[in-house]
Amino acid sequence: MKILMVLTSHDRLGDTGEKTGFWLEEFATPYYVFKDAGAEVTLASPAGGQPPLDPRSDDEDSQTDSTRRFKDDADAQQALANTRKLSDLDASAYDAVFYPGGHGPLWDLAEDRTSIDLIETFWRAGKPVGAVCHAPGVLRHVHDGDKPLVDGRDVTGFSNSEEAAVGLTDVVPFLVEDELARLGGKYAKGDDWSSFVQVDGRLVTGQNPASSAATAQALLQQLA
Repeated sequence: MKILMVLTSHDRLGDTGEKTGFWLEEFATPYYVFKDAGAEVTLASPAGGQPPLDPRSDDEDSQTDSTRRFKDDADAQQALANTRKLSDLDASAYDAVFYPGGHGPLWDLAEDRTSIDLIETFWRAGKPVGAVCHAPGVLRHVHDGDKPLVDGRDVTGFSNSEEAAVGLTDVVPFLVEDELARLGGKYAKGDDWSSFVQVDGRLVTGQNPASSAATAQALLQQLA
């Protein structure tokens, strides 16, 4: 079982002068869910190398068992520091693809033609596609035939109320909830900051950092 995890290479939070990137919990928890299930995990990003970490996800208040495990795991840190370049990958080598969130993907992966083509290739091949929190935004230009992949499908992602709570509604290039709904997705959400996952066939989406484990587990169930 081979799973590809795709992380952002974008580190600028709009015009705020602050840094962004991937959210540590949304990487570390799925990474260990997959590894503990015996999966071979490959990490990739548009630029390759070390993806930028959203510094807020490294705050003490944001730490979980999986983020602490990652900080004691030299092998995992080495793998993260040396992500493969997305354009060098062959989708046929993997059984599923998973996108961790953080605000970074809204700027690069959502618009990255290589990423879009990769997801469409996985989908046409009948392979599961997973994304959590802001990462469902990477689906905005992904098509299934002549319509958006999310059109008519049950989906979730970071909610408008959660974005408002972190004060970034007017900073992000688009709101995940609004965009998924605009594309015809049947968007649903749970309570803010609680675990909520939508599974529609091979498409698995999670709402927020608290959904990381359940989203990864749901993706694994698609491979069972």
